[in-house]
Amino acid sequence: MASAAGGGAAGEGEWLKVAQLRAMEVDNLTLRRFLRARDHDVDKASPMFLKWRREAAPGGSVPEEQVRKELAQDKVCMGGVDRAGRPFLVAFPARHFSAGRDMAEFKSTYALVVTMLDSCSTHGSLLGPLLTFVTPNKPGVNLNRTCLSTVSCSCAGFVVYFFDKICARIPRGQEKFLCIVDLKGWGYSNWDIRAYIAAIEIMQNYYPERLGKALMIHVPYIFMKAWKMIYPFIDTNTRDKFVVVEDKSLQETLRREIDENQLPEFLGGKMDVIPLKDYGVQVQHPQAV
Repeated sequence: MASAAGGGAAGEGEWLKVAQLRAMEVDNLTLRRFLRARDHDVDKASPMFLKWRREAAPGGSVPEEQVRKELAQDKVCMGGVDRAGRPFLVAFPARHFSAGRDMAEFKSTYALVVTMLDSCSTHGSLLGPLLTFVTPNKPGVNLNRTCLSTVSCSCAGFVVYFFDKICARIPRGQEKFLCIVDLKGWGYSNWDIRAYIAAIEIMQNYYPERLGKALMIHVPYIFMKAWKMIYPFIDTNTRDKFVVVEDKSLQETLRREIDENQLPEFLGGKMDVIPLKDYGVQVQHPQAV
């Protein structure tokens, strides 16, 4: 498992397998993360990253105009850095409403989701069991493609967009970011289980070993019902990174992870968060991610 700062020491055998992926024109650290995420199976690691990335974002990134409505909701903001030097973002799931998806965005991201589903089907995705669970299979219908695309297609491009943004901020010597998930105000109108799992699936499959920790704060009781449905579909390497923070220990936990000068003002710190739509960092080419 990679360490928080440098990804851990790599053995000779691991670097030999990295060499097998060098033809993909991606940097060594990125390839090493993909190898580790697929238990050093080169046959799984190479198509898992390359085919998807080239088809999902052929220009190198998701265009801002493709995710304009998601950006307008300010559901993801950029923060500072934690004590380990990792950049962090703040997510506000209570600002996500499944009923308000934009059909233009739906159409523009359909191909992206189809590519993900085809790739996930090939490489053992967890989405299949989920979709079978939530929707009856109909004869002659591709359940995975039909079900997920109608539910979370408009969000898929946005997920790729903000992961690219936060990964572009990760400095040399680091490989991970931290996430604060503020669930204050979350209710039934925000209930979108398949979209949440699709986002986690993208992170696990295409941004492996990027998440250092996710602090879930202001967690309402009702959300725990949703979390019980989501949790089984998170892989074992990722589960421990999600930490539900009790209100009574919120400040202690936050200040242990983040210095007061970097902590968001609304959480008792001194720094403003910046809505993603206003954040001016240019997304780096995937090779630098």
